[in-house]
Amino acid sequence: MADNHISASFSSADREAVMKAIATIRQKLPFLIDLTTEDRRTIVKMGDKSRAFVSKALEVATQNPDFLPRSFDLEEMRRDLALYEALYPVLLSLTQLQELVDDTCMAAGSEAYASALAIYNYAKASGDVTGLDAVIDEMGRRFTRRPKKKQPETSAT
Repeated sequence: MADNHISASFSSADREAVMKAIATIRQKLPFLIDLTTEDRRTIVKMGDKSRAFVSKALEVATQNPDFLPRSFDLEEMRRDLALYEALYPVLLSLTQLQELVDDTCMAAGSEAYASALAIYNYAKASGDVTGLDAVIDEMGRRFTRRPKKKQPETSAT
């Protein structure tokens, strides 16, 4: 059988504690927003290269506020940058955690599915075991393919 990458259990008490911790995180970040797909596609994005540019622009604007229009809210920019800088390490930690949870969930599911396939193949190969025929047929439905819909024939005129 394939390599076993994960062998663990996750108690309902531990799962409940994790879910409460996630709820606490959400509670501590009440200002989080949910961008639409269109928003994500169209907004300008600040990456590592842009961070220095934004900091320099804030410094220039702070030292020379006279050239800015009255409608420009320098304090709001300062708050936005401070929020970004405060959230960035949280983002990195949560991204790493999500990747670990995703990989662990994927490995556990893969191992369970591989074991199920082995059981199915052993059951099929065992021959005529009383009472297994119906179960084997039911499990085999997972692999039945539906025929592709026929495309309407078009005449070449």
